[in-house]
Amino acid sequence: MNSVQLLGRICNDLELKTTPGGVSVMTFNIAVDRYMGKDQEKKADFISCVAWRQTAETISRFFHKGDEIIITGSLSTRSYQNKSGTTVYVTEVTVGNFYFTHGKKNEQQPNASGAPAPAPKQQANTAPAPQAAQASPPPADDDYPF
Repeated sequence: MNSVQLLGRICNDLELKTTPGGVSVMTFNIAVDRYMGKDQEKKADFISCVAWRQTAETISRFFHKGDEIIITGSLSTRSYQNKSGTTVYVTEVTVGNFYFTHGKKNEQQPNASGAPAPAPKQQANTAPAPQAAQASPPPADDDYPF
C-alpha cells in the first residue's frame, strides 16, 4: 500500500505551470512538524509535493506561502539527468486530495492589490449524516423460496 497523509505549511510561492501537452502541474514543498518528545525543540521535515490538473489549479488559487494544508496522496520516485550529466533522483508526494484547515499564518495577509485577502472557504461535507439502519420485519413464511 502506498498512501501518504500530511499536515503542514506551504514553504514556497506557488507557481502553476502547464506541460507542452496542456496539463496543469505544480510542485511545492510543505514543512511538516516532527514530534521530538517532551521538552525538546520542535523540528520540521520539508516534503516535496507535486499536484496535477484540477488539483494543481485549485491549490494555486486558494493557497499561498505559509498557509496550512492537509494533503493525501502517494509517494513516487523519478530520476532525470541534470545539465552536467549527473542523474538526479527525486522522491515526492503526488497529491491526490487536499483539505483546508483552520490554521492560517496571518488571517489579514494582503493580496497582490494590498487589500486583505478573503479567507478561503473550508470544504463543506455535503454528504447527509449517516442514519441508523432500521430493521424490517421478517418476511411471512410463505414468502421464502424454499
